Amino acid sequence: MQSSINQQNPLVSIIIPTYNRPNYLKQAIASAVQQTYKNIEIIVSDDCSPVDQQAIAESFGDPRIRFRRNATNLGIALNVIAAYKEAKGKYVASLNDDDIWNEDFLEKLVGHLEANPDLVLAFSDHYIMDSDGKIDQTATEENSRRWQRDKLKEGIYQPFYEIGLVHKAVACAVATVIRRDAIEWNQFPVQMGPFWDLYLVYLACRNGGGAYYCPERLSKYRVHSQSESMISGNVNAIAKIRASRAGIFCYRQFMLDENLKEFQSYFRDKWLEAHTSLSIGLLRIEKKAEARPYLLNALREQKFNLRTLAALVISFIPQPLVKKLLTS
Repeated sequence: MQSSINQQNPLVSIIIPTYNRPNYLKQAIASAVQQTYKNIEIIVSDDCSPVDQQAIAESFGDPRIRFRRNATNLGIALNVIAAYKEAKGKYVASLNDDDIWNEDFLEKLVGHLEANPDLVLAFSDHYIMDSDGKIDQTATEENSRRWQRDKLKEGIYQPFYEIGLVHKAVACAVATVIRRDAIEWNQFPVQMGPFWDLYLVYLACRNGGGAYYCPERLSKYRVHSQSESMISGNVNAIAKIRASRAGIFCYRQFMLDENLKEFQSYFRDKWLEAHTSLSIGLLRIEKKAEARPYLLNALREQKFNLRTLAALVISFIPQPLVKKLLTS
């Protein structure tokens, strides 16, 4: 379904959170400006970058672009939510500053939201590209399988707890359009951290409305050395700690929600997994005493887990050997 291209279409607010990636930012803004759906506002939200990114936004000479800058660095979660709160559109959509939309991204999704007021959001599949913007077809197929979008048929899912929070098929940061008034934008806790997009899906699910899925790949997610998904892995212990703390908070929230009772065991497993991941991050920065309670709690709750047990043993090993074990 495609909506006609004219100014009678409802306003869509495009949120582009950014921090210190000027070259990628320019490409992201260009993909927003070039949308075939024209009734848009673009909010570029700079999280106190050390480089001048306002000049990049202004270089487009497009009155639909609005630049905002935080006085201090707030982190991705608070930065993006602050921008969402300033949005004026009937619909909102986030575009990471290192990602790209196809020119018909909004056109392909907004029409479904307009046609069905019971829909909270509309989302699509997406490509994986490398740092130079080249599509990695193998990684793209693996990504679709990982989040089980390869099994999703086009159409409406209501409720969408499972595909949203268990399968994590809804990529809010790069491939989703949301009905703005369906979300309580003041309900975002600071503890969600880098899990802001998953928490946004959670609030959307709780609304009770539906989600429309378009199986086309309408956007491109860039994988590079400075992306959050990369630095939260084995390379950056602080990012791993940040992500693990967010996971502990979010999965506990989901565990306590009566609407998610049937998935409680899954969320419990993810909650305990986040405990172990947090402890490993703490071990990497030599905070053994702080790490052990998380490991002991995880072992107590799940009785036996080889990864958790190994981390506990490592917490008693001399630090030089710990570094070698955790980076090998």
